[in-house]
Amino acid sequence: MSSACNQRGQVVGAPSSLKRFGQDPSWKNVPWLDSDVPRLPSYGIYISQLIRFISQLPLHAIGAGVLCDNIPGLVGKQRRLCRMNPGVMVSLSEGVKDGIKECQSQFRGNRWNCSTLDRDSSVFGKVMLKGSREAAFVYAISSAGVVHAITRACSKGELLQCGCDPTKDGKSRDRFGWFEWGGCSDNVRWGSHFSRMFIDAKERRVRDARALMNLQNNRAGRRAVRKNMKLSCKCHGVSGACTIRTCWLAMQNFRHVGDYIKRKYNGATQVMMNQEGTGLIVANRNYKRPTRKDLVYLETSPDYCLNDLSIESSDFQEFEPQKM
Repeated sequence: MSSACNQRGQVVGAPSSLKRFGQDPSWKNVPWLDSDVPRLPSYGIYISQLIRFISQLPLHAIGAGVLCDNIPGLVGKQRRLCRMNPGVMVSLSEGVKDGIKECQSQFRGNRWNCSTLDRDSSVFGKVMLKGSREAAFVYAISSAGVVHAITRACSKGELLQCGCDPTKDGKSRDRFGWFEWGGCSDNVRWGSHFSRMFIDAKERRVRDARALMNLQNNRAGRRAVRKNMKLSCKCHGVSGACTIRTCWLAMQNFRHVGDYIKRKYNGATQVMMNQEGTGLIVANRNYKRPTRKDLVYLETSPDYCLNDLSIESSDFQEFEPQKM
């Protein structure tokens, strides 16, 4: 069975081999522990392999000593963080899964619907090889998922390294007047800090255009979580009077973050490396310079409805990227 595109360019008849994550394999069946698996240098392939590996880890095996030394493509800093923070890695795994699910939800019915290729170690197949809008979204939503999940674990008291936001203390004010900080404000600063140290570590070793693109989109994903925090308050007083307000900052449902990043995807800016090779600039001078909250991409998105007939498979056809 193969996928096809209708007149609106939507994928119909999705093949069974384009699976969504849901069930974790047993530890002994994790294929990335095989030393024969090639270690591809591409940043797109690296993050995809990391996403697949972490998202399928059986959580009870996180503390195993073999884990951190066998995740493909990790650099030294990431391995050290993994060994020192096994509990955080559990939340990181959950965040990666959340990012994949949200990606699939946001792109359901589109030509590219964020489906995962069960047979491909790079999760999303060839799409991550190109510095496209879709790759930008995957980086941003994955980064946001990690921040959201780690921060949630901090607030629940599941991690030794963090808890509620310690900076939310004393009094403050909003448009309704003064209030006192109380309850448990989500410590998104710590979640963002760990996500940045772990996810960005490899890209920071090389300063080429693709690495800079990835870093920008990772940052945009982290900022999306902070942007979508909500001030919640409770009134205290006689007969329902709001004499004193106690407030706390809480993350919104991850769907709000996904909707926000999807809007950023729709308004993403095409960029290229500057002449000095030190940073990214807009490819078209008529467009505004992207902010730290915006998504950027290097290459035009391919047409995902052109089949690659060179791939022999009885149950699915992969799409050959072609310029639109």
